[in-house]
Amino acid sequence: MSLSVHVKKKMGDFLLDIDLEHPDGVTGLLGASGCGKSMTLKCIAGIERPDEGRIVLNGRVLFDSEKKINLKPQEREVGYLFQNYALFPNMTVEKNILCGLCREKEKAKRRDRLEEVLAVMGLADLRKRYPYQLSGGQQQRTALARMLVSDPKLLLLDEPFSALDAYLREQLQTQVRLILERFGKDVLMVSHSRDEVYYLCNRTAIMSQGRVLNMGSTKEIFADPGSRTAAVLTGCKNIASAKKTGPYEIYVPEWGIHLVTKMPVGDSVCAVGLRAHYFHPKAKENVFPVEYVAERAEPFETRILFRYVSQKAGTPDIWWRVPKDRSPQEMVKQLGISSQNVLLLYPE
Repeated sequence: MSLSVHVKKKMGDFLLDIDLEHPDGVTGLLGASGCGKSMTLKCIAGIERPDEGRIVLNGRVLFDSEKKINLKPQEREVGYLFQNYALFPNMTVEKNILCGLCREKEKAKRRDRLEEVLAVMGLADLRKRYPYQLSGGQQQRTALARMLVSDPKLLLLDEPFSALDAYLREQLQTQVRLILERFGKDVLMVSHSRDEVYYLCNRTAIMSQGRVLNMGSTKEIFADPGSRTAAVLTGCKNIASAKKTGPYEIYVPEWGIHLVTKMPVGDSVCAVGLRAHYFHPKAKENVFPVEYVAERAEPFETRILFRYVSQKAGTPDIWWRVPKDRSPQEMVKQLGISSQNVLLLYPE
């Protein structure tokens, strides 16, 4: 499968300017609220009309402003799962699902497809219930079933877990992953949760202020986010301005330290990121004296705040996350971090 999206849409002072190529699998659109993630999905689905540009799915043009092509949503063979699931409250589970088969005229095929999806989604015993009688997870599975029953070429998931509590969210992430693997569907999923994207998506596109900053394999994006925005979105807690001082060295004025890097330093480097989990008192590289500030106990980790001895006054404390069973009895005198864990960040 292939999806190509190159569109622009102006909304007041906000400009959506998307250049996105999705070859196959599950791609996550990761970005802060208001960056244009959901609007991108709506343009692909045909719910919103871009001002200009082109959208092509599997070689089939869905939208082309120059050629005056703008297929209706029901003609695009795209399934869209809304944040609130958009179930019809006056219809049972099976009737909601049958809405996804409105274009199938043969009763036998409709019934067979319904039974198959009910079984796969674990909804057979709930078929006569109404949405208000379902839990949040059951509502989500019903909405997914209604979408999957029509056999769409592409699934668009708009923050599918945002309405769920943390425990149910984790359960359903596992279920949804298994469902997507079973149906073999290509997916574009919007999220502001790095954990969701890392678990469910083999590719990630970082979005900010209406555009895609960078895109690649999820593991590569998290290992090397490339920009300050991407570093924040992928969970990096320690970010500071930096400048190049050598082919494999940078200086961080706020912290008063030079850091050796594994990756070659580009001339335009502007910041550095250090993930909180990667500090170690026995590290061999980038070792500097530190001062304890405070700590906060979390369910399975301890968050220790410290400062470099050379750090400028008024700059943010640095985070060090330690598993509870490895938390030091008293603060160590120095900490280091491997050169391969020094994230070089460049202008967006």
